[in-house]
Amino acid sequence: MTALLGGIVFNLIHSPLPWLLGSMLAVLIVSKLTPLSFYWPSLLRNIGLVVIGYMIGRSFTKDTLTEMLTQLPSMLVMTVSIILASCMLAVIISKITGINLKTTITGSVPGGLSQMVTLGEEMKGVDLTVVTFIQVFRLMGVVFVVPFLASSSLFETKGPVEHTAANVESFTWSSSWLLVLLLLVAYGASIIGKKLKFPTPYLLVPIILTAIIMLTGVHAPPPPNGLIEIAQIFMGAYLGLMLKPEQLDKKLTLTTSTIMTTLILIACSVGFGFALVHFHHVSFVTAFLSTSPGGMAEMAVVGRDVGASLSVLTGYQLFRILFILLIVPPTLKWLFKRPYFRDR
Repeated sequence: MTALLGGIVFNLIHSPLPWLLGSMLAVLIVSKLTPLSFYWPSLLRNIGLVVIGYMIGRSFTKDTLTEMLTQLPSMLVMTVSIILASCMLAVIISKITGINLKTTITGSVPGGLSQMVTLGEEMKGVDLTVVTFIQVFRLMGVVFVVPFLASSSLFETKGPVEHTAANVESFTWSSSWLLVLLLLVAYGASIIGKKLKFPTPYLLVPIILTAIIMLTGVHAPPPPNGLIEIAQIFMGAYLGLMLKPEQLDKKLTLTTSTIMTTLILIACSVGFGFALVHFHHVSFVTAFLSTSPGGMAEMAVVGRDVGASLSVLTGYQLFRILFILLIVPPTLKWLFKRPYFRDR
């Protein structure tokens, strides 16, 4: 009820992404300022991710897949640039707070909360509480700031506005049975993907499954707006409960430095976005959301609302996640064994 009320309030004040931001902020505030003990089952978060993953997968066509393949070099350059920028900002956090560099780098690399916490568990000298705080705070900061930037008039003329089939096609009740069937199949496949240790399986598996369906020529019906709004509430309530500052030492300095570096990283994404607009025929909002260091599901929801190309956006976000999952862990493990990091 708290999450729903927050979404309603943000919707009434015409906030960007009201059902995600409103539910997240309401749950965060009420859970911290009242004696109520809140709980949100991961099952509901997973259902929300499956719906968002299905929505993203519908944006894939043969043309957009071809366009993504041509942009692979740009994906690599942007991903490496974002990681390097994150590592430089991690040095700043370490200098300000006195927290060791291993911890701040693991917390700052935008590779997904669960993946980076898991990586931190495998390395000595990494404070998992700090890693979780930085990752969650950065994600929440990006989820709050990016929608307002993406929907502002500041960048609305920077490049063409894309409207994919996933953006403009309306839901019809006649196809509801097929939608329910596909969502059930996607959820079941996600459970299998989790057992096979897929990264973020409840998001990634529905994306892949729905994209394959679309690329084979089978029509996947669009989800109704109400269902997408429910999915956002499910995700927002979960995010609102993730932040636990009471478990931290040096709360003020860590919070201040994390806010500062998050804003700098978003500013870097704006610059990367302008570079993509220059080199590829995409709108600025597509380029900006493609390089923003937030979660793929959250950026896709923003992209849907502002008319971005979901397939291009997802391609960049997915490439970054896979690159970080496959390349970053062994690189950091090797790097942290160097003499420079032993006393930092």
